[in-house]
Amino acid sequence: MQKNKSEKYYKILDSAGAVFARHGFHKATISQIAAEAGVADGTIYLYFKNKDDILYQIISFKTDLVFNKMHQAVESGKNAEEKLRRLIHCHLEEFQGDQNMAVIFQSEVRYLREIQSQFKDISKMYLDLLSEIIEQGQIEGCMRQDLFVGLVKRFILGAVEGVISTWVSAEGRYDLVSMADPLVDLYMTGLKGE
Repeated sequence: MQKNKSEKYYKILDSAGAVFARHGFHKATISQIAAEAGVADGTIYLYFKNKDDILYQIISFKTDLVFNKMHQAVESGKNAEEKLRRLIHCHLEEFQGDQNMAVIFQSEVRYLREIQSQFKDISKMYLDLLSEIIEQGQIEGCMRQDLFVGLVKRFILGAVEGVISTWVSAEGRYDLVSMADPLVDLYMTGLKGE
């Protein structure tokens, strides 16, 4: 019985993600989510309190999934630069692999007051991971020691979010993951010519 519940729960989550990405959170309805999932409207309420709860559960599930992959990617790096490359590559790969998630995170999550604290928690986890990499890079000497870690990690996060946002606006018409190495090269070498 639990297996069926899990399958239905995740089917509703995936369907809700598609509906939220297509219509926007505020315009999406429980009926649209139910239709997308192939269930009755009332079935949604067996698993979720309301539409806000569905969005909260999507974000929680996707965040856990993606951060586990990011941590594994970072841990497999031999040095700070490789860890940064693996982190950015993983980040872009996960969003490219789930365009609905990319749309929800870029166009919905940051603007919904109801889940601002959850978004801040997600940002903090990512920034903490970046802090560890940057501090390691400063110790290894591959990253400048005269820069504030807080400035560097926000620069990196802002650039990654900008690349994802542009890709979402272009409706995923190009390979997002191909931007990973150029982004890291930009971080590591800057704009200064030789």
